[in-house]
Amino acid sequence: MLLNLKKTKKYSYMEEGEGLPIVLLHGLMGELSNFNKLTDHFSKIGYKVYAPELPLYSYPILNTNVNSFAKFVSKFVKDIVGEPAILVGNSLGGHLGLIVAIKHPEQVRALCLTGSSGLYEKSFGETFPKRGSYDYVLKKTQEVFYDPEVATKEIVDDVFETINDRKKAIKTLYIARSAIKDNLKKDLKKINAPVCLIWGKQDNVTPPEVAVEFQEEISDASLYWIDKCGHAPMMEHPQQFNELLESWLKEKSIVRS
Repeated sequence: MLLNLKKTKKYSYMEEGEGLPIVLLHGLMGELSNFNKLTDHFSKIGYKVYAPELPLYSYPILNTNVNSFAKFVSKFVKDIVGEPAILVGNSLGGHLGLIVAIKHPEQVRALCLTGSSGLYEKSFGETFPKRGSYDYVLKKTQEVFYDPEVATKEIVDDVFETINDRKKAIKTLYIARSAIKDNLKKDLKKINAPVCLIWGKQDNVTPPEVAVEFQEEISDASLYWIDKCGHAPMMEHPQQFNELLESWLKEKSIVRS
């Protein structure tokens, strides 16, 4: 699907459908298009789907961290959505959703995490590879998925462009380190919104034990597994992901009050 972005002074975002609001939060190396199938499905069954472009590379270096981005998400919900929302986050996006749920519970109707950081994650490492190493980027991007074919040339090219842009590469490293440093384990008990965990059984970035720990630490958490799936279930198995999330929302009676 083609993304029609709305732009204001502070935000660039996608908005589709009508109904209960869902806010999609992409990962560090992710894009709004990662959620295309989810957007297409939920926008047709009574949900208004929003997806803001996160300001990962536009903030000053001192504000390039997970807490600053979580504040951005909170302001987006307040300014654009205007009511409590269902937050759906992958990887870094899940981490931001967790922070908003902890610090601004009144803004979160429900939370769906998939391959979320916040407890433990593997990344490219503490330093970036030698600039120009396309084969390295290809290999690392393919490792994110169970099926390496999901790592299309377009996806790999985007990652390659990021790490070969010096400013973006430095900020990416700052964000990755910030996510690792910002361990949320001690705060997870504060989350009072229902949480849906949808995890790839073969996720090697945020491994299965991370999902289990989230389930154990969050008071109202449901965990669902997708087999033959890596770090981005909504990309590798979009139909199964959508079915699990839709069923869970119905089970929890998450409807407009």
